[in-house]
Amino acid sequence: MVTITQFVYVKPGKEEVFQRFESLVLPLIPRYNGKLLLRLRTGPGHLIEGELEAPYEVHLVSFESEADLAAYTSDQIREQNLYLKEESVLKVMTVKQP
Repeated sequence: MVTITQFVYVKPGKEEVFQRFESLVLPLIPRYNGKLLLRLRTGPGHLIEGELEAPYEVHLVSFESEADLAAYTSDQIREQNLYLKEESVLKVMTVKQP
């Protein structure tokens, strides 16, 4: 099993574009033996302490194998809509656990 945690930072004013991307790609996860374990949106006042700014969203996703994760990331629908992610996302910090 492979588990991915992502801290997603969205460009100001691009939240709707990001949400459109998510609405297209998140439903693909189960096709590749994956599970969306958590999708958490933060907001002003949610950060208690730390050196980093609070992300727009935190995602926790698992896949049965590295091959499943690779297949998801190369899915044609996902690839066709990556421009939405590029337009809306400032940065993503990813933590991967095998």
